[in-house]
Amino acid sequence: RALLAVSLNLMALLFSTTAFITTHWCEGTQRVPKPSCGKEKKTNCLNYSGNETANETNQNVVHYSWETGDDRFLFRYFHTGIWYSCEENINAAGEKCRSFIDLAPASEKGKTIQSRLFPILQIASVLFLVILQCQGKHYFLGTQGPTCVLWLSVVSEVLYIMLLVVGFSLMCLELFHSSSVIDGLKLNAFAAVFTVLSGLLGMVAHMMYTQVFQVTVSLGPEDWRPHSWDYGWSFCLAWGSFTCCMAASVTTLNSYTKTVIEFR
Repeated sequence: RALLAVSLNLMALLFSTTAFITTHWCEGTQRVPKPSCGKEKKTNCLNYSGNETANETNQNVVHYSWETGDDRFLFRYFHTGIWYSCEENINAAGEKCRSFIDLAPASEKGKTIQSRLFPILQIASVLFLVILQCQGKHYFLGTQGPTCVLWLSVVSEVLYIMLLVVGFSLMCLELFHSSSVIDGLKLNAFAAVFTVLSGLLGMVAHMMYTQVFQVTVSLGPEDWRPHSWDYGWSFCLAWGSFTCCMAASVTTLNSYTKTVIEFR
């Protein structure tokens, strides 16, 4: 059981670290207007009047296009993580990325995040704000709402990974360097506590990010708002990490309880 708990904790640590540094938490398509056709661009563009030479040489000609509705738009792929949002570059090869933190809505839009957060998340956010000493009396509920919650999500993810490392280290000590039953029980108990705390922090962090992303979809910049989106593989890894973490904590507690009963 101890080896199983160590393996589950290691999987949780790998999954959470991978999810934290990747940009596939959410992915989908964005609807953007097609650019005008030119000498270098012949496809996926608007060819006004069907004569691009006339368009370039005579600026007084009225330009028109037969394309209507969705035919006037391109649907480019995008994927977003905690740090960056990357979009397909329609004018060149590759992608262009920008900070997701800069995309989070500001001003009075911060009030929307307050109404969507669950009460337990509000309590956790207030506690984090006290620890981090966010400046301003109304920092969380006022002008910096979504941005602050996003930073709280980042801090929670970092603490989640750090506690997983502590729990993994304690489990390894208990498995390989435990000199007595009493020392093993102490290490087992502390490892279980740190693992449970890390799991709770991870759950809060994932839910905070989800709420911030949903608000950004509705209130974010016009040129970024998705036409359609879904959760990506980084999101699945994050919740898979949470599942492995809680399974490791349950296994550790089970091993601790069994050892106590046998010792008595």
